[in-house]
Amino acid sequence: MSAESYARDLDRCAANFQPLTPVTFLERAAKVFPDHPAILHGSTRISYAAFWQRARLMASALAGAGIRKGDTVAALLPNIPLMLDLHYAVPMTGGVLNTINTRLDAAMVRFILEHGEARIVFVDTEFSALLREALAGMASPPRVIEYRDPEWREDGREMAPPRLFMEEAEAFRATGAVDALFPRPADEWDAITLNYTSGTTGNPKGVVYSHRSAYLMCFANSLAADIGRHPIYLWTLPMFHCNGWCFPWTLSAVIGTHVCLRHVRARAIFEAIRHHGVTHLCGAPIVMSTLLNAGEDEKSAFSQRVKFITAAAPPPESVLAAMKGAGFDVVHVYGLTETYGPAVVNEWKAEWDALPEARRAPLMARQGVNYPGLEDLTVLDPETMAPVPADGQTLGEVMFRGNIVMKGYLKNPKASAEAFANGWFRSGDLAVMHPDGYIQLKDRSKDIIISGGENISSIEVEDVLFKHPAVMLVAVVARPDEKWGEHPCAFIELRPGAAADAQEIIAYARQHLAAFKAPRTVVFGDLPKTSTGKIQKFILRDRARQI
Repeated sequence: MSAESYARDLDRCAANFQPLTPVTFLERAAKVFPDHPAILHGSTRISYAAFWQRARLMASALAGAGIRKGDTVAALLPNIPLMLDLHYAVPMTGGVLNTINTRLDAAMVRFILEHGEARIVFVDTEFSALLREALAGMASPPRVIEYRDPEWREDGREMAPPRLFMEEAEAFRATGAVDALFPRPADEWDAITLNYTSGTTGNPKGVVYSHRSAYLMCFANSLAADIGRHPIYLWTLPMFHCNGWCFPWTLSAVIGTHVCLRHVRARAIFEAIRHHGVTHLCGAPIVMSTLLNAGEDEKSAFSQRVKFITAAAPPPESVLAAMKGAGFDVVHVYGLTETYGPAVVNEWKAEWDALPEARRAPLMARQGVNYPGLEDLTVLDPETMAPVPADGQTLGEVMFRGNIVMKGYLKNPKASAEAFANGWFRSGDLAVMHPDGYIQLKDRSKDIIISGGENISSIEVEDVLFKHPAVMLVAVVARPDEKWGEHPCAFIELRPGAAADAQEIIAYARQHLAAFKAPRTVVFGDLPKTSTGKIQKFILRDRARQI
């Protein structure tokens, strides 16, 4: 047999090849489990049959409004059913969904709308004033469709502010036809969504996702997070962040139930977990702190184990132990906007549970191995592109290659070429490779502190300070130093009711670190955070320079 024999007369056709798109997950769920609860939001209950109908009606309305392949539809919304609808409706038309961070200022929202060339923007009335400011003076503003959420209630009171724009979302949806038909994308490489990076220096970059990769990411999530059939998922991760790590689509693949949550507050989270039987949620470490530091009057008891998938810096051993005792099993992941959210998971091995804490804690601190769907993960010397020794010591840059890496940056070929140089996506994160193939982050390249010619990992210093009993959150950045060039400066948020001073913190650090790695400056107070709970180090670096 020859290679030609296996290719001859065995062509791709409609019967054996269909472009991959996560929209098909909802279509299947509605056919097979039409009555299964798909979305819970306040008193609203939406079945899979109703979810599919809502999405098709919205897609028809969008098509009637002129949305075609490649048109951008933006959303300035919290975690509500309308946001889930748009994750299906917009791709059905061939359009591209741009979910916008609701914590941005008006100038940045305006930049995103203009750069992404949004033709329509959906807005919740909570953010209508922000949008109105962003649109002021725009030469070609998008059409605005506004939604006032009747389920936004606190202490029994309706909280949604009044509408500021003319068109209302449900009236717009009603212009659609439920029997409208939409072909699947002709090319699975077509864009499905547009996400903007944080833009901490200059304007953010527009990260473009494809139907194919979003589809594959759903299976990767299911495997990496150990999600079985019919999970009950609580929305604490914003859907505007990397499209909620693709969980708006993943839940349809496993016929799960979305529990919507407008705001991340301890009482609401505990009540939802108890009342709805939540099995999974995703969130930044700040969500863990919110739960662990909640007052007794905010907590509700629940009997099930809850899988908590978290990104960013690995939680300290003490936090993991406290979460376990509170009923949560933590799965640690790592990734970037450019990798559809998590692309690395700390695959925990059962035999590690029996290890003493001194050996178990370092294993927990590692980011791990490649996600299913990410073909290659490595640590390379950024200059030579040679693999670093797998010794757990030698620094290199984390690099990705695979099917859950972005298409590229919108209208920015230079940035795309730089990101994909030499056939790898370059993360900008510095890490080591351990002998067993697990990687461990040491810092962002811009966050390494160079003191007296020595490299200091801010993550290493933070890990030590996190273990101080009075410390709830900590971030370490470089502060200019006339003698050493720069030194570590620690910004600390104390636990409620706890007390500590700078001398105590510095002395504690010196007990566990080489003297040159210990912070010389300590500042106490609330830490600036993004909407996903990540600490904004660029703000702290500016503060450190001004001290």
